[in-house]
Amino acid sequence: MPDSALLIIDMQTVLLNDSYDAGSCLRRVAELAERGRSAGVPVIYLRQRLHDMPTGLVDADIHPAVTPRPGDVVLDKDSADSFLDTGLGDLLSELTVRRVIVTGFATEYCVDSTSRSALSRGYDLVLVSDGHTTPERPLGAAPSAAQVIAHHNATFSDIQYAGRSITVTAAAQVRFNPARVG
Repeated sequence: MPDSALLIIDMQTVLLNDSYDAGSCLRRVAELAERGRSAGVPVIYLRQRLHDMPTGLVDADIHPAVTPRPGDVVLDKDSADSFLDTGLGDLLSELTVRRVIVTGFATEYCVDSTSRSALSRGYDLVLVSDGHTTPERPLGAAPSAAQVIAHHNATFSDIQYAGRSITVTAAAQVRFNPARVG
């Protein structure tokens, strides 16, 4: 059984409406999920509960481009940290996962918080450099969405956690065989 799991964080239609390069990001994450499933890697969706949205609103659900498939797991969450009160840690332990591959929305909030929490909990991390996005900023705002994404990729490329492996790589370079880089 693979020792990795693919996390797809908050890729919900309503959240992605005004996100940077959302269409390309969704295509890359969908392709990555298919490759992961083919390799027997668990695909786990984290879905932000949107308390201010009407119950049953379709746009609050996972974007159709990355719809979960039979066998995938969907966990709801109430905070930026996908481990907090979701059962994610217990699930990863049960699956004997040692490495998480992180994708999703929003780079500086949920992707960042989940990545750091995974490292603090002892998991190795693969941050998919072109598999996360964030809201567009108003014209002229600093930093731009592209700069936020680039900053987080650079930060995780350089950050150190004792005893942890951290890789930042493009979706096309992610390998689900644990013996390979990325």
